This record gives sequence, C-alpha cells and structure tokens, in this order.
Amino acid sequence: MWRAKPASLTDGAQSGKLPSAEQIDSPTKPKRQRVVLADSRQQKTGIRPRVELAQQTSWGEMLIKDLIGAQLKLGLAIGLVVLVLLGSLPVAFVVAPGFAEVTVAGIPLAWLLLGVVPFPLLFGAGLLYNRIAERHERAFVDMIEN
Repeated sequence: MWRAKPASLTDGAQSGKLPSAEQIDSPTKPKRQRVVLADSRQQKTGIRPRVELAQQTSWGEMLIKDLIGAQLKLGLAIGLVVLVLLGSLPVAFVVAPGFAEVTVAGIPLAWLLLGVVPFPLLFGAGLLYNRIAERHERAFVDMIEN
C-alpha cells in the first residue's frame, strides 16, 4: 500500500537537508485554545419579570392579562370572519334563489358550498390562529427574558 510522505520529509529532501529523528518521531502538539460558551460579564436580565410572575404580583398579573387579552382579541376576530363567511352563504341562497340551483359537475353548488368549503376554511382559520397566538407567546417570553 502506498503512503504519502509527511510534508516535513518532502520539504527537507527538496532543500537537501534531511529532518532529524526527533522531528520525525515527535508529533507537533496543537496550541491550546480557550473555548468560551457564554460571556460571564453579560448582565443577567429578566430576573425581575420572572419574580413578578412567580410571586403573582399586580404587575405580573397585568402581563398575563395582556397576553390573554391579545389572544382573546385574535380569537374573536378570526371567529367573526369565519362567522360572516359561513353565515353569508344561506343568506345568498335566500336572496338569490337561482344561485342555489347552479350545478358544478352535476352537484348542486349549495351542497358544495355548505358541505365542502367550511372544512378547509375552518382548518385555515385554526392554523392562522395557532400561528399568531404562538407569535404572541414568543413575544411575551422574549419580553420576560430580555
């Protein structure tokens, strides 16, 4: 099996000098480096808000009420949009009776709109609520920690 010569041997051969036995046998030790994972001089912030939340003081309660209020507003807004969209379908069928008689691929449009459309709409509304509520919670945690 062929092996490449170490760089120290080939360099010495090119210059006409051969390395000594000590240079060949002793491996070079890498220089030690200090690894710092966190800056210990950095001030620890976020202690006061955590204590306020843990002790359930009036300020901690206010923070929690703000988070709950933001999520309540979000839930009511998305619920209102879904209610208006789904509630307008029966109204559309009453106002325009010809609209209920339209068929798509042999299936009445009313059946499609009332039996199929609500499921993706509700799934999308739930997904939207979940994403925005998690964003509110992340902002709350970031505020507490910073």
